[in-house]
Amino acid sequence: MPLIALYRRFKSPVFWMTLLVVYGLAIMPADQAPSLGAGDKVNHIAAFFVLTLLGRTAYRSVAAWRLATGLSLFGILIELTQAIPALRRDASVWDWVADSAAILVALGAALIVERLRRR
Repeated sequence: MPLIALYRRFKSPVFWMTLLVVYGLAIMPADQAPSLGAGDKVNHIAAFFVLTLLGRTAYRSVAAWRLATGLSLFGILIELTQAIPALRRDASVWDWVADSAAILVALGAALIVERLRRR
C-alpha cells in the first residue's frame, strides 16, 4: 500500500497522535526537550503549522475557524501547563502568538490549495 493511501486511511489517528506528541514535547523539561535548533519560536511555528495541515486534512468537514480556534486553545493549554514551576519551562504569551500565526498561515495555505483543486 503506497504511503499516501496509508495516510488517507489513518489521517485522523495521525493527527491525534501528533497532537499528543507535541504536548508531550512541550511539557518536557526544557533541558531534555528536542529542538529544531533554531529557537523556541521556530519549534512552536513548526509544530502548529504541521498540526494545522494534519487537522485540516483529517477534518475537512469541520469549519476552518473551528479548527483554528481549537488549535489556538491547545496552544493556550500548552502555555498554562508550561507555567507549572515543577516542569522547568517558560510560559510566554509570545509562544501562543507564534502558534496562532502558524495556524493562520497553514490554514490559509490549505484553503488556497483546496480552492485551486476544485477548479
